[in-house]
Amino acid sequence: MAHKQVLLREDIDNLGARGEVVRVKAGYARNYLLPRRLAVEATASNVKQIEGERAALMKREAKERSTAEGQAEQLRNLTLKFERKVGEGGVLYGSVTSMDIAHALEEQGYEIDRRKIVLREPIKRFGNYNVPVRLHRDVTVELPVSVLGEGGVEIDVEALEAEAGASPATEASAAETASEE
Repeated sequence: MAHKQVLLREDIDNLGARGEVVRVKAGYARNYLLPRRLAVEATASNVKQIEGERAALMKREAKERSTAEGQAEQLRNLTLKFERKVGEGGVLYGSVTSMDIAHALEEQGYEIDRRKIVLREPIKRFGNYNVPVRLHRDVTVELPVSVLGEGGVEIDVEALEAEAGASPATEASAAETASEE
């Protein structure tokens, strides 16, 4: 496997930070990093050019971080609420995804890309959740999200499960199976 040294122009998760020289597979560099201008080949002239831009990069990095920290402070005071239809056992019809959270934040006046919302899998049950939002490489905020039943009603899961377990239909079917034996 052929490898190539590239100089990163942007921060890339699981690879490196802006300005670092990293070793990657040639195909990854040729087909992904270079066409998207996320990296350049690590030649002596490119390294020297990036060293010259390093002061501007540090200033830009500090500005982005302070902006992200300010936005994180605003988001800490925000709670998102979603109303969804709820089936038996507290399972939602549909789910709450990172796209839904991004739209709700946009309605509140925050422009946050859905890829910055770190939701491993869609929320499929009602309740309260803390969803991490990665605003910057070093700034992550826990965003409280409440998923409620339709009409803004909080539903008690234990009551639903107890009701489902002790419903008249269940008792009748249990009595029928007992009489058949």
